[in-house]
Amino acid sequence: MFFRNESFQQFIRYYPIVTAIILIHVLLFLVTNLPFFPGKYIFSVLAGVNLYISEGELWRFVTPMFLHGGFAHMLFNSFSLVLFGPGLERMLGKFKFSALYLAGGVLANIATYFVNPLYYTHVGSSGAIFALFGFYIAIIAYRKHMLSQQNSQIILTITVIGVIMTFLQPNINITAHIFGLIAGFLIGSIAYYDNKNKSSFNLGSSGSRGMGKLTLPKLNLRSVPLGKLIIWGIIALLAIVGFITR
Repeated sequence: MFFRNESFQQFIRYYPIVTAIILIHVLLFLVTNLPFFPGKYIFSVLAGVNLYISEGELWRFVTPMFLHGGFAHMLFNSFSLVLFGPGLERMLGKFKFSALYLAGGVLANIATYFVNPLYYTHVGSSGAIFALFGFYIAIIAYRKHMLSQQNSQIILTITVIGVIMTFLQPNINITAHIFGLIAGFLIGSIAYYDNKNKSSFNLGSSGSRGMGKLTLPKLNLRSVPLGKLIIWGIIALLAIVGFITR
């Protein structure tokens, strides 16, 4: 499930949303770093700056998810998305995967705004990527049969390592990592709590040679409106943030 065997063309065809996000990462990195573009201005307009958010520039809850502070930062987050995004995109479908990714990233940035001081500035897609981890953990918690034991162990191990490294590495938006993880788990928990369809299948079992050769079922979230997932996720996250910062 987390090992890519597709060709470049197959990857683009099977996972268009993951591909589009990575393309945005690369394009914004080039635009903000090449000398013949007004890179510093564009970076300053798109970065998450709590002071400017407090003055009404609400797009900064979204745009930092696609902006990165350097090539290594952009490459690491894009590589993480290549590994852990395709499985959920194939499972959820393009629209709901996009909603999960955006909602997780925005909720992480909302938490960053409330928890950190006004002078705090942040960029990066880590909050959204940790939301994917949180959603996977909800699958493990409520629908173990959807993941093989090996894939469950991979997700749990990577998540634990990611959380530990969050507190050990410098210049990390700790709030976005932790609350992105919480947001993804809450969204997944709400989805599976309301989902009455418990049809059994195994995702990524041993012996499969790539997502392109698997026939994966769509996750049945029709009984849970997308707006409900996002609204309840926002309410729960803001309640946690309010409790911590009061």
